[in-house]
Amino acid sequence: MADVDLTQEEAEALIAMPKIRTSDDIVYFPGRGNRVTIHLISDDKRENFILDLRRGRIDLHKATYQTRARQTIVLVRLDIAGAPHRNPDDVEIGCPHLHIYREGFGTRWAEPLPEERFSNTLDLWKMLQDFMGYCNITRPPNIQKGIEEWKR
Repeated sequence: MADVDLTQEEAEALIAMPKIRTSDDIVYFPGRGNRVTIHLISDDKRENFILDLRRGRIDLHKATYQTRARQTIVLVRLDIAGAPHRNPDDVEIGCPHLHIYREGFGTRWAEPLPEERFSNTLDLWKMLQDFMGYCNITRPPNIQKGIEEWKR
């Protein structure tokens, strides 16, 4: 897959690039065991992105949020309430953790969440808002809470 690798500079530029929704349609936050894929575009309309939201089937607090560029390249992935991750250097990182693209490794490295950017790891809705801010989604999609989230 060398033809889809990015340089670190390209990846950082794509992560920092302002991203906006492509539609004003309402998208419902996924319920247990479900996923949602949302298309985004750069402010200048030159790059396409995808925001993926996935919820755990059994553990209601388990979720994965990620942004992709060029259809398949994961730029940033947030894993919430899953198993710890073992990095290529054999260091284990507990959950929640963040995967950020690294040249030559993709998202095989994880790091602890920056506490100043992710304020409430027990609230999946708040974590989504924080994640979209982290990924520079400046005009976020119109995501509405599902029934499960309103009960909390």
